[in-house]
Amino acid sequence: MQTDDRAIRNHLTERPRGEGAHVSLPAALKDFPAKLYGVRPEGASHSAWEVLEHIGFTLHDFLDYSTNPGYLEPSWPDDYWPQSSKPDSNQAWQQSMKAMQEDLRAFEDLIENPDSNLYAAIPWAKQGQTLLHEVLLAADHTSYHTGELALLR
Repeated sequence: MQTDDRAIRNHLTERPRGEGAHVSLPAALKDFPAKLYGVRPEGASHSAWEVLEHIGFTLHDFLDYSTNPGYLEPSWPDDYWPQSSKPDSNQAWQQSMKAMQEDLRAFEDLIENPDSNLYAAIPWAKQGQTLLHEVLLAADHTSYHTGELALLR
């Protein structure tokens, strides 16, 4: 018997964007004040730029892990956080947001593709992770850092 999993796929496409019961990633980033891109408020571990770049890098890593048989694991934490607390320019901020949106869309396309098996182990996964696992992990990670962006705003 084939299970109709359209409902779960619809719910999953909402999750990495952070839609639901809390602030969404697009809402947290909408009209983010440029003067705050590189500011680390007292007690904050990271600036908005660092968080934005971290979300984008990590989201891309989840996507790559889910789809690339030649996946190479980045070095933690060095590869996951930018070297600078502020972008080189406002254009760099915009480019980072655009790249992240493209990866979100690629994740959504993967989830929405009925030929993508959400439940099968990813063949190159070290611990039997599935696409469903990676999507939920991406959603949790993005949601956590979206909250940081809302506070940094």
